Amino acid sequence: MNECSAYVGLDVHKDTIAVAVALPGRGDPVYRGEIKNQRKSLLRLIRALSPNGEVVSLCYEAGSCGYGVYREIIETGHHCEVVAPSLIPRRTGERVKTDRRDALTLARLHRAGELRAVWVPDEEQEAMRDLTRAREDMKGIELKARQRLGAFLLRHGRVYREGKSRWTQRHFRWLEEQRFAHPVQQVVFQEYVDTVLEAQRRVAGLEGQMRAGLQEWSLRPVVEALMALRGVEMVTAMTVLAELGDLTRFDSPRELMSFLGLVPSEHSSGGRRRRGGITKTGNGHVRRVLVEAAWSYRFPARKTAHLRRKAQAAPPAVQAIAWAAQKRLCVRYWHLYHAGKAKCQVTTAVARELVGFIWALACEVMGRPHTTRALS
Repeated sequence: MNECSAYVGLDVHKDTIAVAVALPGRGDPVYRGEIKNQRKSLLRLIRALSPNGEVVSLCYEAGSCGYGVYREIIETGHHCEVVAPSLIPRRTGERVKTDRRDALTLARLHRAGELRAVWVPDEEQEAMRDLTRAREDMKGIELKARQRLGAFLLRHGRVYREGKSRWTQRHFRWLEEQRFAHPVQQVVFQEYVDTVLEAQRRVAGLEGQMRAGLQEWSLRPVVEALMALRGVEMVTAMTVLAELGDLTRFDSPRELMSFLGLVPSEHSSGGRRRRGGITKTGNGHVRRVLVEAAWSYRFPARKTAHLRRKAQAAPPAVQAIAWAAQKRLCVRYWHLYHAGKAKCQVTTAVARELVGFIWALACEVMGRPHTTRALS
């Protein structure tokens, strides 16, 4: 980043923004007070900091207030960064936290170049992210409603034994046959069932919106390419790209694996080297769907009718990478399993390698050079 006339730390909240300014050099940052979290107040601040058109660099932490402040600053022609809160250096033993201190810390660290900026999606990308997260939230509500209904039935000794799977048409017919002696309990039971059905309706509606939105999305070719992979359906592919955007911005698959927190943690000192579980940093939404997709590789590699239908929209080069991924990951799953690893560890390791193939598919579709040797 080029030298700026001022480095500004913003502690952004719903109604107010605490402002601190650090000038180039080694001087202490200065607290400028609070302004309203409104566009006109923000523009007035920028004009005061840049009366003659000097370049000002501002930053604030990523949080619940979103990217509106970032976009308003960028429109003025100044520089802005949205920084990752988990990567902000903290002083050991510091127990006092105020808006003033947070703004001063941001200004000081921003001037020193010690803050890590997050990727900011454009408005189309953010809309797709909101859609996929809404579907995930509704699915969570559905699962919770199912658990409550199941717990109610179990308390009254009603156990479904007519099939292997629940929440099928056969299971719902069994639910319709349930009768309780007390009228109040029958009402409670019906309310639980209706809650499950309503949640399912909402999930199905949002998935329909995802299918419709996919047709106009600029990343549709990449979504269709990812769907050629085993275990990656529309919801998984759209979640990955809605959360991460253009995957080719990562220079290597290892960088993407690290970004998603799927690499082992490490604590080494001197000649001692100790590795632990995965770091679990980065985007948890993507990490979750990829681990779910990895479970499908416990079955032998084969091109089923379902996989062939999914891969129809993908070019031959993409289908070749998807088939190579299936052959490698199926072998990898059973190799780790027979080595004595727990199934959860095996699926996590498979998910990490699946990330490499996802990166390769994105590069193939976007026309970026890549090599499958980089995946191992």
